[in-house]
Amino acid sequence: MANTNDKKNLMLMVPMLHQGGFERVCVKTARLLQDTYNVYILIFSSKDINFDVTGLEVIDINVPSKKGIFNKVINVLKRVNKTKKIKRDLGIDISYSFGSSANYVNVLSRQKEKVLTGLRCQTDMENPRQVNLFCQKSDQVLSCSKEIVRQLKRDFDYDRSTYIYNPLDVEDIQKKGAEKIDDFPFADPSLKTIACMGRNDYIKGIWHLTKAFSLVCQKHPEARLVVLGAGNWDPYRELADKLGVGDKAFYPGNRKNPFPYVAASDLYVCSSNHEGFPNAVLEGMALNKPVISADCKTGPREILLSESEYEDLIKRIPNGDSTEVAIEGSYGVLIPDMGEEVNMDPSVITDREKILAEEICKMLDDEDRMKAYAEKSAKRAASYKPEMYKESIHDILRNYE
Repeated sequence: MANTNDKKNLMLMVPMLHQGGFERVCVKTARLLQDTYNVYILIFSSKDINFDVTGLEVIDINVPSKKGIFNKVINVLKRVNKTKKIKRDLGIDISYSFGSSANYVNVLSRQKEKVLTGLRCQTDMENPRQVNLFCQKSDQVLSCSKEIVRQLKRDFDYDRSTYIYNPLDVEDIQKKGAEKIDDFPFADPSLKTIACMGRNDYIKGIWHLTKAFSLVCQKHPEARLVVLGAGNWDPYRELADKLGVGDKAFYPGNRKNPFPYVAASDLYVCSSNHEGFPNAVLEGMALNKPVISADCKTGPREILLSESEYEDLIKRIPNGDSTEVAIEGSYGVLIPDMGEEVNMDPSVITDREKILAEEICKMLDDEDRMKAYAEKSAKRAASYKPEMYKESIHDILRNYE
């Protein structure tokens, strides 16, 4: 039944609440908008919910993912039919979806409500037919990156898009980062630990980081690596062993609270080849860690570069391709994108992996530079506070009330 109060009914749609950037943003959005909207989170499966949803209205339509093209088509139809009924029963006024699979269901279940779709990662942009569908069937496309807005205009002639940067709860991250952990193996203050958060997925490029780390250890034997995230990390442990750094690299898997591990580290590195707007980078910055990041298609350059540095890069490389050289940005170091082709051969180390290793060594060589970038990280993280996001999303939604 629809609510009878004066608030508009807002549905936020996401496939699962297991783990990941846009899932976190969805939950945060729900909490920030509860005071002005009747907010519902619709999910396709409640398996392995990894976020605190206490006090939130979560609707599970229980149509989990299946493999195979035929099963996927049937799944979409089931999801659309169930979602149509829920939208109708609740009297949804605005429906906002996060990610491509949720976008499909959102636009295909459209009735009288206003529909907003979210393109939040470069992988979302790699299927032109899909992007065209979302553009045609949405009242507005939201992204978390200027680069995606630029691409939509340049490649699809679509001008009803806007970007809104993800909210970052600095105080909460710092509070979680202060929690005690018992299994951090690199607590010795003489060690220098490099941290990274990301699931075992090719888009995170962890093989690049592992290979670069092996080069760093040649100059800095005190260096250590910790990679936090879901997945089977046995192939990476094997790679680290073959590279001779198995005892210096730690892949603990998924941790419900990864922040104490980052807080206990000295440097944060993002080796991704695809991102939307990397929350993990900002979370590392919120924990006062200097950052080195690959210049993947969207996100890191907007975080690590100042506005003028970003505009200069766009002028030099207008098609959005990666920088070819390391850039010492105002808030962190941007290195060339290292590519998406997985190569677990320990004998093959690319020039761009060598650039990453060189930039890590430059940081570890210079304590004053590390401290300066740590301060810059904290300053940058503070500019993404939830209040700013709340104000921006309110301004967007008011257009559809």
